[in-house]
Amino acid sequence: MPRPRLPLNALRAFEAAARHQNLTRAAGELCVSQAALSHQI
Repeated sequence: MPRPRLPLNALRAFEAAARHQNLTRAAGELCVSQAALSHQI
């Protein structure tokens, strides 16, 4: 059975959070709220 695909926005959110090591800064870069970023991850 094939694995479900990861949405590209979720991958972008994860990458930004890892790069910044800070959800607030990553959310600012992606122009979303911290809560929205956390939810995507």
